[in-house]
Amino acid sequence: MITSWELFRDLLTYSNPVNFYYRMARKALLGRRVRPEDSMPGGRDPELIAQAARLFDRVGRYYFRYESRHIHNVPAQGPALLVGNHNGGLHPMDSFLLLPALVNAYGAEREAYGLGHDVVYDDDMLRKYMRKLGALRAGHESAERVFESGGLLLVYPGSDLDSFRPFRERHRICLGGRTGFIRLVLRTGVPIVPVVSVGAHETFFVLTRGARMAEILRFKKYFRSNVFPIALSLPWGLTSGYLPYIPLPSKIVIEFGPPIEFHDYGPESAEDEEVIGKCYREVEKQMQSILDRLAAERRFPVLG
Repeated sequence: MITSWELFRDLLTYSNPVNFYYRMARKALLGRRVRPEDSMPGGRDPELIAQAARLFDRVGRYYFRYESRHIHNVPAQGPALLVGNHNGGLHPMDSFLLLPALVNAYGAEREAYGLGHDVVYDDDMLRKYMRKLGALRAGHESAERVFESGGLLLVYPGSDLDSFRPFRERHRICLGGRTGFIRLVLRTGVPIVPVVSVGAHETFFVLTRGARMAEILRFKKYFRSNVFPIALSLPWGLTSGYLPYIPLPSKIVIEFGPPIEFHDYGPESAEDEEVIGKCYREVEKQMQSILDRLAAERRFPVLG
């Protein structure tokens, strides 16, 4: 059981940028330690998940005025792949707000996991909490184990390209051309549930992804990242998007779209590039349609 003091201490450690980046750089330079258990379902702590869901629900409702729509599109039983658009850089608030949406609907016992970036597992403190909250090291083996257990799995195919897309592109779906999730569902036959949010990418302002700078600094090699974003954020002003910031109180709306299933294709289609491209475009189109509708409801950035 994690005590309140332990949680407070760890939050202070994480919020200290000097300590955080020192740990990240040290892991990147000395090499990553890959633990098999990081890819294995079963590390969830339903009690901690229920506590976190209550906390995020309060923050979401009173600070971000968040709404969750059509949660009934997520199956109450059996496996499904939740495919989302990624927002907010280091503080993807819509990702955190998915937790109360799922817990309020199906309870903390409903097996739900998310695939996490290697950086999560490079830091011992982040790893401790994220594993308890249901994070697994990204990989198809992790995903297939979740599906075998009848669980839900959340993925963000666009990853850093999506989470740090420029502010002017905040209402565009960016899956980054990454088709691994399509191969996964074709091979396993599980449905895709689109998870589309609006507002979380207005909690700070990304000016540029900084792809060229990331290439010069060899971020892909050391941190598995293709970007070195430049952003406007509180309290720093103009700075790197990798610096922790205070999110603006933007109104966040999350919508769960109707399930997408590819019944016409069998597991062998997971190697057919034409089929993969067709399915990818269908998912992208449906997610963009939802985002267009949500964006049309907003009158002003941040205010919603």
